[in-house]
Amino acid sequence: MLHTMIRVRDLDKSISFYCDHLKMKLIRRNDYPSGKFTLAFVGYGDEENNTVLELTYNWEQDKDYDLGSGFGHIALGVSDIYSVCEGLEKQGIEIPRKPGPMKHGKTLIAFVKDPDGYMIELIEK
Repeated sequence: MLHTMIRVRDLDKSISFYCDHLKMKLIRRNDYPSGKFTLAFVGYGDEENNTVLELTYNWEQDKDYDLGSGFGHIALGVSDIYSVCEGLEKQGIEIPRKPGPMKHGKTLIAFVKDPDGYMIELIEK
């Protein structure tokens, strides 16, 4: 897998969420004036050896995107889900599903929301 793409309304706010709060790195950011959009790629490592997240910012988008009912979530592995969620909550990140065992299982999970309302599942590894 190379990347997953999501459309965002405020690119700087989204980059801050993924880089400052979820500790990804901004890999590259390119403007495409003729198409009136910017692409930013963030992730935990280089694109050659890692799957990354593409944030697409359409310059003239003035309304929130419909997230749709088909999209589920992005999942990230964490080492200590309780401390990660505690830290995110202190930073003002919305955590609609607090950490704990998943229904019908034992895996520890939580869900946080990014600035556009996309769900990010945290799974304790």
